[in-house]
Amino acid sequence: MNNEHIQHSQHAHHHDHTHGMAKQALRIAFLLTIVILFAELIGGFLSHSLALISDAAHTLTDIFALGLAWFAAVQAERPANARNTFGYHRVGILAALTNAVTLILVAIFILWEAVQRFQHPEAVMPGIMSIAALISILINLYIGFGLRREKSNLNVRAATLHVFGDVGASVAVIIAGVVILFTGWSFMDPLLSVAIALYIAFGAWSIVRETADILLESAPKDITLGSLVDDVKQIAGVNAVHDLHVWCISNGMTALSCHISVDEVTSQENARILHDINELLEHNYNINHATVQLECKAHSSGCCTEERLYCQLEQSHSHQHEHTPEHVA
Repeated sequence: MNNEHIQHSQHAHHHDHTHGMAKQALRIAFLLTIVILFAELIGGFLSHSLALISDAAHTLTDIFALGLAWFAAVQAERPANARNTFGYHRVGILAALTNAVTLILVAIFILWEAVQRFQHPEAVMPGIMSIAALISILINLYIGFGLRREKSNLNVRAATLHVFGDVGASVAVIIAGVVILFTGWSFMDPLLSVAIALYIAFGAWSIVRETADILLESAPKDITLGSLVDDVKQIAGVNAVHDLHVWCISNGMTALSCHISVDEVTSQENARILHDINELLEHNYNINHATVQLECKAHSSGCCTEERLYCQLEQSHSHQHEHTPEHVA
């Protein structure tokens, strides 16, 4: 066994070990966050605090974020098959869209209840309200600092931000409880509820927009296609780029396909061009799944010229999209 194979095996073992630790940390965080949800719901109903119930609704966003990250960690171990050639990553996107729409409805309900509380104030019990929020803070801090150990996992890092965000919301609930306790100003409860509801709605709407872009297979916002094409054309041997498609398979997973016009060169030179293109896409644009077709003849179809990079796909079988490459790599 050579050194290169040994290093590859060690890297694979380290990756599997790290991945397993991340999955375990997410599972524990997911289960503990469910405990927080019930503590806040019970405390909210016992203390008649709409703010605490609103914070419980915000905790649902944490449960979703942790559950989705856990799901992504589990699905990463599930290989693609003949029917699902990209695997099962889009399941998480569908779940995200469903969750976001649900959260918007929850936010609307909270706002409606807050309006009713403003019109008909209801006495709350700040003691129970603060105790429930304190339980949420302690558990969330335990979860957050536990997840921070997995800094290399993007899913875990995103979930960690959700958890610490919920700590801030719980601190606000305690502050509201203290204000009510010393001033008797019960309007603090529905006022804080409105703030939390708007925060939930804003976050949920951003999820809706992101998932819609992914389902529409839009190009990622952080990639400028003009710059990408210019960079590819700087590679020696590349004459033109056409039939370009860049889309997200799932959050953080970007794919690309394109046709590249090249001179009539040797197979070795073609291999060098493909290697340089893939290196550029991976290091400069974080695109790890690229399908590149090299063509020795200029693209003859009128559907996409050098000025029009993107082919118009036809649904009719009578007019199919055709390419006649001399060399495919």
